[in-house]
Formats: sequence, structure tokens, C-alpha cells
Amino acid sequence: MKNERDIKESMKEQYAKIAQEGDSYCSGQTTSSDPVAYARSIGYSQQEIRSVPEGTVMSLGCGNPTAMAELRQGEMVLDIGCGAGLDAFLAAQKVGRTGKVIGVDMTPEMVEKAQDIAKKGKYKNVEFRLGAIENLPVADQSIDVAISNCVINHCPDKLAAFKEVFRVLKPDGRMLISDLVVQGQFSEDTFQDKVWGQWLATALGKQQYLSSIRKVGFRDVSIASENLFYMSERDDRLKGKIISIQVKARK
Repeated sequence: MKNERDIKESMKEQYAKIAQEGDSYCSGQTTSSDPVAYARSIGYSQQEIRSVPEGTVMSLGCGNPTAMAELRQGEMVLDIGCGAGLDAFLAAQKVGRTGKVIGVDMTPEMVEKAQDIAKKGKYKNVEFRLGAIENLPVADQSIDVAISNCVINHCPDKLAAFKEVFRVLKPDGRMLISDLVVQGQFSEDTFQDKVWGQWLATALGKQQYLSSIRKVGFRDVSIASENLFYMSERDDRLKGKIISIQVKARK
């Protein structure tokens, strides 16, 4: 079993490769070679996909958090684990010129890619910063809405991650997350698997995941929707054991 530092460094290497080469990847599992088709399969509309800059759509998520965030003009939004900026650019359209979106990612290559796309597209209300979930480069109580797409499941210390989200949200601020959780038992060889093993080392069950959110002070914690993560159904060891959840909570 890798330690926390090894896991994070390995994730950085993999996401750096995605940013540089455009490979498809999601939560440690190889996904569709067609990022647009994959994005549509997890909840993005064709209109949404067409509305964002080229290069932002990758097979990286497990839901569409902006679709349930009910974003309003003028709001401050934080996209945690923003990647190349798909959700950040969608959010920017909704908050308008009077609002702002801050995307944070731990991979320098992803941040550079997102910054370059924003610069070329002359986006004025989107900013991308390098930082870890457990130490967000964002001021206290400065955010109206925090979103995240299939990212916090990678974090070994989820309690620390949710504490940081709670810190940066304004009173009554909202958190909307698309993420993966597990159920049932896994064989030892699954934990040794080069594709799934690293991710399983950091995964939580649904109730543990929700409990971590409540422990840091969030209220009105609920699951808006859930379904089996279809990529896991391709492996008999994983069938019925990995769930995609859409979580809502309020500070």
C-alpha cells in the first residue's frame, strides 16, 4: 500500500500526462477514447460541450456539478480540482461578468493548460491557481459556491479536504460535488491492480463519505442522485461496488 505522499505524486504524474498528451483518464481508470461521448454519458449536454473552449473536455469526471449548482449572476465560485477548466468555464457563463470563478488544481501542467485556454479566450471572470485540496489558496469566507467533479475521492485525508472547503465558503455557502464511493468488499488482487488499486486505497463508503462532510460542520447534507459507475461494470471484481453520487451541502 502506498503512503499518502506517494499516492499524490503518482496522481500528479498521471494528470500531467493527460494535460500534455490529451489522454483520457478518470479516477485512475482508463475511460472512453472519445471525451465528448464520455462527457455526455455523465450528464453534460451537447450545448454545454459546444459552449466551452476546445481542449477543456476530457474524460475526467463522474457527473456534472454545475448542472445542480443553481449558480446565479454575481456569485463567487470555486472549482476544486479544475483540470483543464470544463466546469470552471461552464460556471463562468452562469455567474456572468459580475461574478468570478476560481479553479484550483494540484497539477502544474493542468493549471498552465487552463490558464492558456482562458487567456486565448479572453475570459475575464475565470482564474486558475495551483494548490492542494487540503490547503486551498483561497481566502476565508470568500466563496458562495464550491463545486468539485470526481476529485475529492483521490484525497487520502478527506476530512482535511472538507475542512478547507468549509473554511473558504461564506456563511450559508453551498457545496455541490460529483464523486465516487464504494460498497462491499474487494479482493486483495484488486488493491494490487495498476488501474484500480491506487484509487481504492483512498476510497470511502457512502456513509463514511457523508459523515466526513457533516463532521466539519456542513448541514443539509444530501445525495441528489446516485447510480452505479458504469466503467466499473467492465470488471467482474468491481461490478455493483462503485457508485457515482451527486452530493449537496450547505455551510
